[in-house]
Amino acid sequence: MKWLTNDDNVLSAIAGYVDTLSFVSLFGLFTAHVTGNFVLIGAGVAGYGQGVFLKLMAFPAFILGVVLSSLIIRARDPVTPMRGACMLYAMQAALLLAFCMAGVNLGRTFSPDSWSVVVCGMIGAGAMGVQNAHSRLVARPGVPNTVMTGNVTQVILDLLDLCSPRVPDDAKLASRARAAKMLPAIVAFGLGAIAGAVAYRTIGFLALLLPALGVTSLAVRAWMHRDAVNKVSS
Repeated sequence: MKWLTNDDNVLSAIAGYVDTLSFVSLFGLFTAHVTGNFVLIGAGVAGYGQGVFLKLMAFPAFILGVVLSSLIIRARDPVTPMRGACMLYAMQAALLLAFCMAGVNLGRTFSPDSWSVVVCGMIGAGAMGVQNAHSRLVARPGVPNTVMTGNVTQVILDLLDLCSPRVPDDAKLASRARAAKMLPAIVAFGLGAIAGAVAYRTIGFLALLLPALGVTSLAVRAWMHRDAVNKVSS
């Protein structure tokens, strides 16, 4: 089951990459989580920033990604978690590729109020809605891989427990194991964020081909191990 942990690290890097790329390219749009868009919409209404309509339309697109993910899993009723993971990975890869193509078609100059920009952002939000829904629809061990706030908070608490002489040894073992799972995801997210910004500056929206290929590779690996989790858990 080691590949499941690796999946979380790859997905964390992809979330940081795509979220940062969309932020720098689409007027501050967050695609991987909605909290940031709430803040930016509030700022936009008060006259700060731009692209309020773009950020508003990201919400129904994100919701649609979650809904479609749920419908696919419920309709197909996969017999193992990895079969369900394969379907959602494939769906997210297709949406990331569509996000890339929509971005490339924008050209060099575009405004936040253009419908082509809004559609582009909605596709990106839909793709990341699928990733957010994945961990809640497919039962498997793992850590949150789209938003790092909770992970960072938990790691800090675990490190404090490890340093405290009042914490019993069994609790320290649990804290050490939890931190060991979360720290790689946090680092991967940060590195992905840097890579997303640098890649967009270098090659524009074509940079989205990398996360699309990354999720495709996860889909292929999930299909190769489509029965492995079932055998381990039985």
